[in-house]
Amino acid sequence: MEVRKNNGNIIIKNVTDFDLKHIFECGQCFRFENTNTHEYTGVAGGKAITLSHVGSELTLYDIDENEYTSFWAHYLDLERDYAHIKNILNVDECMTHAISEGGGIRILNQDLFETIISFIISQSNNIPRIKKIIESLCVHYGTPIQYRKKTYYSFPSPEIIAEADLSVIKAGFRDKYIQKAANYISAHPEFLSQLKEADTKTAKSMLMSFEGIGNKVSDCILLFGLNKTDSFPVDVWMHRIMQQLYFKKQCTKDEISEYAAQKFGAYSGYAQQYLFYYALNHKSELKEEL
Repeated sequence: MEVRKNNGNIIIKNVTDFDLKHIFECGQCFRFENTNTHEYTGVAGGKAITLSHVGSELTLYDIDENEYTSFWAHYLDLERDYAHIKNILNVDECMTHAISEGGGIRILNQDLFETIISFIISQSNNIPRIKKIIESLCVHYGTPIQYRKKTYYSFPSPEIIAEADLSVIKAGFRDKYIQKAANYISAHPEFLSQLKEADTKTAKSMLMSFEGIGNKVSDCILLFGLNKTDSFPVDVWMHRIMQQLYFKKQCTKDEISEYAAQKFGAYSGYAQQYLFYYALNHKSELKEEL
């Protein structure tokens, strides 16, 4: 990739294995919206940004080179060789189809606390409503960010959420789970560092000690907040697509998790994202039962 500055923007040429729609519409991140053709705008790390991707050229608007190197290159996972990952995973016809449809996915390096709260909110929820609740949380309790004549909001800290009246965000039964997690993390700031240092099994156990975090939510946090790429989250769509593509019969979520660990190993999370995006695009074809 070739990185250069131009009129206050950063332009990266020869970007491969990258697609903004795939990245921001694969269920891993809830704070970016499609604002124009080939363009997404959102907030991460307390910063608002607009990105556009046309052909092999990626543009990050209104940032300097220091911001790009210190935050956005890592956040967008631009330094990872996804061609190598695809080559390892492309071992059967199912993965070939999945990779061909979602080949521009990159797993973002997101803030851990934000990921924990976001996926607690995701429990028994759909993506549009998850986005709406998270946006409400940020509007009510985040810090305003002025960007391109609009106001965006940062994700609030554990201390602020711990003291907030969460009824205003309309998260329903999830309110108490959000507040309990924020309370604990606010009172135990070392917890997030301990999570980052733990292996996958230990980190999963630590996360599941929170009320409202079960198998699926913990696996999402492991993958999207801790970059534990051996994690393979299984929700209803993953359950259905794995049954149809690999098992050809009904199976349990535990059987799917075990199968994925054996088949995809350390690259399970990448496989999950390609398959999940494929499942989202083929919902009408996924039957309730085989």
